[in-house]
Formats: sequence, structure tokens, C-alpha cells
Amino acid sequence: MLPLGPPDRYRSPYRSSSAFACSPRLLARPHATVSIVDEEALREHESYWIGEWERYAGREAVRDQARFANEWTALRNYAADAGIAIVGDVPLYVAPGSVDQLSHPRFFSSDLRAGAPPDSFNAAGQLWGNPVYEWPALQRSGYRWWIERLRRGAALYDLVRLDHFRGFVAYWTVPVTARTARGGRWRRGPGAAPLLAAQRALGRLPLIAEDLGAITPPVERLRERLGVPGMAVLQFVYGAPGEDPLDDAARGRVLYTGTHDQTTLLGWWDGLDAAAREPLGAAMRSRGINPAGGPWPLLRLAQSSSADLVIAQMQDVLGLPASARMNTPGRAGGNWRWRLSEGGATAALARRLRAVTAEFGRLR
Repeated sequence: MLPLGPPDRYRSPYRSSSAFACSPRLLARPHATVSIVDEEALREHESYWIGEWERYAGREAVRDQARFANEWTALRNYAADAGIAIVGDVPLYVAPGSVDQLSHPRFFSSDLRAGAPPDSFNAAGQLWGNPVYEWPALQRSGYRWWIERLRRGAALYDLVRLDHFRGFVAYWTVPVTARTARGGRWRRGPGAAPLLAAQRALGRLPLIAEDLGAITPPVERLRERLGVPGMAVLQFVYGAPGEDPLDDAARGRVLYTGTHDQTTLLGWWDGLDAAAREPLGAAMRSRGINPAGGPWPLLRLAQSSSADLVIAQMQDVLGLPASARMNTPGRAGGNWRWRLSEGGATAALARRLRAVTAEFGRLR
């Protein structure tokens, strides 16, 4: 799942007004009665952050969190009874002006903002605008804020994807006055310290490291030290013709068909010329998969890999074109708009997905 926090005005869940609160827009019954018992239980269980959220968003916002807790608990129980685990997403950064920044200003830089350096896709880099951490201040606090954040993630989900994992090793910073990310520079991150502090407080955490992009050997060493699987994306695996690289790329990692920052499998496939399709076609044929038939042969290719876990975007299961893409990085507007239409997830589609999962020995 994408992050559950209240999204910003552009609908991005990665720039939420809170790193802890969940969005009331997700509620099935937004006006359900909240008992005093439920509200007090929430205040006790979420005492670290709920008072800050109440001062920021008001008393009704606390009731919304109690409603969310009730509905989410019911959903988690329903999923568990069906043998389904939920993978959540914890962004590395918080949004500018969020309750987290306002409540803990000493934990965030007032001079620098987060971004990404220039690359072949964006000559100016990416200016995200999120405040970056004052890691020494967090260290002096015993990393309590990060411990509580990961405690919240572990309570909401069965498995937590840590977004922008490389930021724990080094992160790109840009002066607040800069108009592009071109003039930024790398700064050293805290390494394993906040995650080890969380492990000491909470026990071993079920994590996935989002380690896509320009990954250096220190990032790999940190991930291996923590015993956390990284990510591979099917759309990034295949390039020049040659031996099938899929198993090497996926081994020890979680393989995604794509992410919210890429187009759909069908959109990607439609954009490839014959030369770019050939390595994929050869890989599918070598595994007994007929390349014809839209994105489902690509889904089967992913399932046939050595990855312990394979995740397919819902748009890919539905076989949707590029217009169903969730987000285009570097573009502020027009993102985060795709929604699963009612009736789109049919019983027939479920049976088809189950059959492919069983075909490659991936049923729980």
C-alpha cells in the first residue's frame, strides 16, 4: 500500500501533514460514533503523537483516528483470516509545515531541503522540498522520534517498506533559497544507528529497503548488515540482449512489476521497440511463457523469478495502459489520481491471479 497519511493538496501521500496520523478520506464510515472508551484507548496507545495531532488538526481529527483504528483493525483481521499480509510504506522524509516539523523543530534543518541530484532523466535534479533531518539532535534524543515512527508502522502493517533507504547513508541537500536541485550536495546520513535503536526497543522489524536509483556499496553494506531485503523492478532489469539477468537481479530481493513512480507494465511494453522487447521475449520463451497477451506474460515472468516475494501493481493485474500511471516524478500536478473502480477486482480476476501464483509455487 501507499502511505496512509493525510495527503497534500496535490494528493501525494509522500508529503503528508503527519508521519503518524492516517487519512480520514480512507474511512468507509466517516461519521461513525466514537465512544469515550475508543477515544481514550487511542490516546493511551498513541500517546507519543496524538496530542500534537490534536493541537494541529483539532478534536474531531482525534475522533477520526479512533474511527480509523476501528476500521483498520477490522480490515487487518479480515485479511489475516484470509491469509493475506499487508505491506505498508514509511516515507523517509516529512512534509514541510507538517505537524512533525512544527512539533519537533530541533529535529529538522531550517536551512536545507531534500532533493535528488541531476541525472540522465532530469538535468536540474529533483527539488522535493521536504525538510532534512538534524541527525545529531535525533541522536541526542536516543532516536525516540524514529523509534515511535517505526513502532507505528509495525502496528499498522505486517511488512514495512522503508522509502529512500539510501538516505540513511547519504542524502542530497539543497539550500532553501535554491530554485533547482542542481546546486545541492551530498551529506552523510546516520547509518544503521536509528534502525538499530528501533530494533533494540521494538525487536526485529519486518522491513523492505527501497534501494532503487544510484546505490553505492555503503548502501548495500548497510542493508546486508541489517538483514533487510532490497527491491528490484522488472521494468529496470532488462536491457541489452544476452543472458537472462532476472534471477541475479531478483535474488534476495522483493521483485516489483513496477512502482508508483513508473508507468504500468502495459504502458512500458507498448513503449518498447522490437529490439528492446527481444530480451524479454527470449526470457519468457526460455521459461515456457508465451510472450503474447498483454501484461500477463510479464506478470508470469516476474512470478517465475528467484525473488522470495513478488509484488504486482493493481494496474498491472488489471492490464491497464499508461494512462493509469500513479505518479510522474518531478511533475507537481496531475498525479495520484488513479483509483480502482468499483467492480474492477472481479472473482474471475482473483482466480486468474491465484492460478499464476500457484503455478510458480507462491501460495502461502
